[in-house]
Amino acid sequence: MKASLFYLPSIGSRPEIEAGMAGLRGDLYQSMLAEITAEAQLADTLGYDSISFTEHHFHIEGFEISNNPVLLDLYIAMQTKRIRVGQLGIVLPANNPLRVAEDIAMLDHMSGGRANAGFARGYQRRWVDVMAQQLHGIHGATPGMHDAIDQANRAAFEEHFRIIKQAWTEEMMQYDGKYWQIPVEGTPWDLDATRRYGRGVDDENIVRQIGVVPKPVQKPHPPIFQPFASSENTIRWCAREGVTAVLPPMAIDLQNRLYEVYREEAAAHGRALAPGEGLAVLRDVIICDTDAEARELWATGAAFCGAAWFAPFHFGDALRSPGMPEGPTRDEMMENGMLLVGTVDTVTRQMERLLADTPVEWIFAWIYNGLVPHGANLRSIERFATEVLPRFSRVS
Repeated sequence: MKASLFYLPSIGSRPEIEAGMAGLRGDLYQSMLAEITAEAQLADTLGYDSISFTEHHFHIEGFEISNNPVLLDLYIAMQTKRIRVGQLGIVLPANNPLRVAEDIAMLDHMSGGRANAGFARGYQRRWVDVMAQQLHGIHGATPGMHDAIDQANRAAFEEHFRIIKQAWTEEMMQYDGKYWQIPVEGTPWDLDATRRYGRGVDDENIVRQIGVVPKPVQKPHPPIFQPFASSENTIRWCAREGVTAVLPPMAIDLQNRLYEVYREEAAAHGRALAPGEGLAVLRDVIICDTDAEARELWATGAAFCGAAWFAPFHFGDALRSPGMPEGPTRDEMMENGMLLVGTVDTVTRQMERLLADTPVEWIFAWIYNGLVPHGANLRSIERFATEVLPRFSRVS
């Protein structure tokens, strides 16, 4: 079983966020960098597979201060030795796909081939609408809404994805799509250096192809992930494209159905997968000496963040089984493996329940920096790797 770390990342404790405008405080940002660095270095020594960060902008409230996850990846890579670094994920409809391809390829070189690539569609309209306005007017897509905005967002996401993969894998490329024409028709380029040392220009000195450089170290490209998939359409797309889908906590019947869908869709496209292959799950991980202590840290940190920041976007909808008006209680989530919160023995039992229901082979441990004290996060990271995971036969 693989284990990875996931961060928003946020800045400030709950009281500091509740005081208002925490995102403007440079001292809290510096503390965030120092704490995540120490936690990444610990995870590096313990054998965690990877560490990943979100992309979000304008968050004056203090949640998710991660406007450039590739730059944060590089910062962490320069201070670690083996742990992989990635994004969960870069919001493709709000980014230039060629620049994304270049940036991740650079990260791959500068990290010694340790880059992961994570791509998301984008749901927070305050920033997606602003950042994407010059990229064809694409808007953030509200989770669960299958409307014209959602359709345009998905179309842009998939076109950007195709461009990035082409940029990574083809020496020279051209692309004619709904949103992008690469190169732009009629672009002049009358350079003898290109005629002698390059390619892509015709006899009339018009650009017909471009070459995106550098190419990634990893071939054909870095591993690709999509967070946090919860719809059957997205899971089928991930299976067809060979993308690892990271599932958020959700009702067990829906979770199991998506695991089945991924394997079925992959098989239909010639990829025979073992149970659990190609997917991962996201889980809050807090391990303490007592269940009461762990639950208190979860309630004041993770649950506070969830209620204030994610519930308004309907992320809790996936927790409800079909036909059920309410989602599970905190105790039910801790009993059925939706949360990994408690003592080593309690978290072991939660893991056992999770694995009994679903063939999970990869866990992304959500670490709430700032909202959970740094010392507690260090202990959770260490105890999950050294005391919980070794108890399971599927650990690799």
